[in-house]
Amino acid sequence: MSGWQGSEQAPAGRPTPVGRPLLSLTLASMMDEVHAHSGAVYLLTRGEPVLEMAVMAGMPRAFAAPWERVGLNAPIPVAVAVRERRLIWVGGEEEMARRFPRIAMVLPYPFALAALPVATAGTVYGAVFVTWPGSHPLELSDRERDHLTASCARLALRLERAAAKQRPLLPEPDLLAPSTAPATGTLGTLATVEAVRMVARLPYGMCALDLNGRISFANAATADMLGVPVSGLLGTHLWASVPWLNDPVYEDRYRAALISQHVTSFVALRPPGDWLSFRLYPSTTGLSVRISRARAVAEMARAGPRHEDDDTPRLVTISQVLGLAGALTQAVGVEDVVQLVADEIAPAVGSKALVLLGSRSGRLRVLGHRGYADPHIVERWHGVPLNAQTPGAQALKTGLPAFFDSRQQLERLYPSLSATPDGMAAWAYLPLIASGRPVGTCVLAYARPHTFPAEERAVLTSLSGLIAQALGRALLYDAKLQLAHGLQAALLPHSLPSLPSIEAAARYLPATQGMEIGGDFYDLMPSHGLAAAVIGDVQGHNVTAAGLMGQIRTAVRAYTTVGQPPEEVMRSTNRLLIDLGAELFASCLYLRLDPAREVAVMSRAGHPPPLLLRPDGRVRVLDLAGGPLLGIDAAATYPTTEVPFAPGSVLALYTDGLIESPGVDIEDALADFGRKLTEAGGLSLNALADALVEQGGAVTQERLDDVALLLLRALPHD
Repeated sequence: MSGWQGSEQAPAGRPTPVGRPLLSLTLASMMDEVHAHSGAVYLLTRGEPVLEMAVMAGMPRAFAAPWERVGLNAPIPVAVAVRERRLIWVGGEEEMARRFPRIAMVLPYPFALAALPVATAGTVYGAVFVTWPGSHPLELSDRERDHLTASCARLALRLERAAAKQRPLLPEPDLLAPSTAPATGTLGTLATVEAVRMVARLPYGMCALDLNGRISFANAATADMLGVPVSGLLGTHLWASVPWLNDPVYEDRYRAALISQHVTSFVALRPPGDWLSFRLYPSTTGLSVRISRARAVAEMARAGPRHEDDDTPRLVTISQVLGLAGALTQAVGVEDVVQLVADEIAPAVGSKALVLLGSRSGRLRVLGHRGYADPHIVERWHGVPLNAQTPGAQALKTGLPAFFDSRQQLERLYPSLSATPDGMAAWAYLPLIASGRPVGTCVLAYARPHTFPAEERAVLTSLSGLIAQALGRALLYDAKLQLAHGLQAALLPHSLPSLPSIEAAARYLPATQGMEIGGDFYDLMPSHGLAAAVIGDVQGHNVTAAGLMGQIRTAVRAYTTVGQPPEEVMRSTNRLLIDLGAELFASCLYLRLDPAREVAVMSRAGHPPPLLLRPDGRVRVLDLAGGPLLGIDAAATYPTTEVPFAPGSVLALYTDGLIESPGVDIEDALADFGRKLTEAGGLSLNALADALVEQGGAVTQERLDDVALLLLRALPHD
């Protein structure tokens, strides 16, 4: 870590750091001047574009653990402050969720934050952030702004002077309030003893937590209610020492109280049936916790079970948010995103229906929906102009979320919607912003009126950022997939021609990994009264392979049209591939069919051998002469082999993706393919093609390679 502070010069000429903690004192003074309750100083790491936390004050460093080291390009306030050389102000949790969803996802609590660069005119030394409770006004005052700016400027000048003298900065401890503070200085010993006795007499539990969440004091009633002796509580975390409090939601309430400096509370069930109420009173030195019997909750519990359609407001916890984030990373296409939001997010927040909206040509379009039985209800969103006065369009246009607790509230702002009720009673319209670009709107609908507390709004806004990232990736994937399928369809034959005395059937399946596009190809064409066929496999299964495949197929057609014999077609195609300078190779099998003579003349370039199903039902693997792969040797020759092709015979031409499997010997694979060809040989040619592809597992299994199959049957000739 880089950084310096002034000091006296030590003997032997070595720079000696000052014992005075420059960063800690500066941060403490800055926080005191603006009445902030926490903050941190970052220093720019020498030789790296990274900000590293040097000192933190007011709360445990664990709260900021994900941001102890921050890249300068990260979407984090301190990094933005350094990049833009200005103060970054975030006035509350909704603004934090909208602008910095990564932070809001982990800390979905009401607090305000200011981040500033620590820099001179020519050099950046680091950054500072300070936070205030959620009760802070939405705007930073001029006095606060001036104090913060001046403090950072003074710190930068001190670091500059120390750097010029090459005086290093020693590590400094974080500024946390002590877990216990002696009371004798204020109350006196007698008063302290009496205070302890008073607390001990209280009929409810009282305990104190330090800033790290450890119990520093507990009265006897606390021990009785929690079922753990005082000695077993002191120095431990409440959620760790009491087994039935070991739930992330309770630790989340402690974090919420400490960061927001607001009183928070929760109820918990002590097995088998005692409900306890916990109320947390925060300050800058820790928290006081009052524990009492939650009789009202106990009465509700005895009244009966909670119904499935009970829409009591709920809050997604940090652990749930992280789980939802992990689930969204699994989404590939847009339909996957819709399904994951329906399966994971909607149930977690109590939503009964959802619609995912995108935009095209200045209008909304429905990308997917769940929970609406009548599709006509969803159609009202489709085609709405983006400048229309509807909540879905406005959320996408402005980038601001909108929450409606009831239908009356929605219709008061958008009267036109009263004519098209959707059967729901509350809505959250979440704009989906990915990399600063609007990609859609997520509409969550609730069956009953539903209040949206500030914390829940922040969580939903954070979730919208995760959905937006997943949707952005999915839209791009679907667009690429559509392009790939269109390109593949354009490069392969739309249909096979009808030729005299030849029946043909073909199948093509792209690899299931990547863009689902490949370099396998086939073709069937007339050739001066005869028929010619080709099958090949360009190395790879991507756009480059597909483009080269199209060039090879076109070249083969051209050479066939001018009447070149099979060996010349292969030689010409090989030279063309080399002249193109392509770095990919291709295997190929070309044949000229002569039904009148009942023969097929074949030339092979490193391609798997074809199989011949004879009229008597026997299968023969054709051992053909040939040459190397196309695109390797410009002087290569490709000799031909003449094979009998009597009426009723079937030639099976294929690429290696049909028969090759990991761990299976190629000879065994060929033998198995031959058996399948024999067993299904009596089927029609199209049915035979389907059977060979399906029995090979190419349809149902994940395909690492493309699959092409071309079947040719000799028909009786006149």
